[in-house]
Amino acid sequence: MCYIYKYVLKEKASHMERKNCWEMKECGRQPGGANIEMMGTCPAALPNEYDHTNRGKYAGRFCWAVTGTLCGGQIQGTFARKMKDCLHCEFLKRVHEEEGRFFILTPNMIKDE
Repeated sequence: MCYIYKYVLKEKASHMERKNCWEMKECGRQPGGANIEMMGTCPAALPNEYDHTNRGKYAGRFCWAVTGTLCGGQIQGTFARKMKDCLHCEFLKRVHEEEGRFFILTPNMIKDE
């Protein structure tokens, strides 16, 4: 019983700590962010078809699949071109750990409901 209680508390705490990429990376490209004028709004931070993927807001926890996101101070290209680099990203690794067996890595893993 005690183990189950601890597990539930851990799950609630980990859910509360889930962040979108712009919160974790502090890029300032989310709506109202500090870098909007200079770099534009990040497409992962706008309404899109990936809303709620990996339990994120818009594509905030699926940014590696979105063209035009920021990494290393540079706006990145298409999913196919940037995926190799994204696989080494600490944010992607964190989302994978938090989502566990429900983690979605690629758009083709999304099932229509």
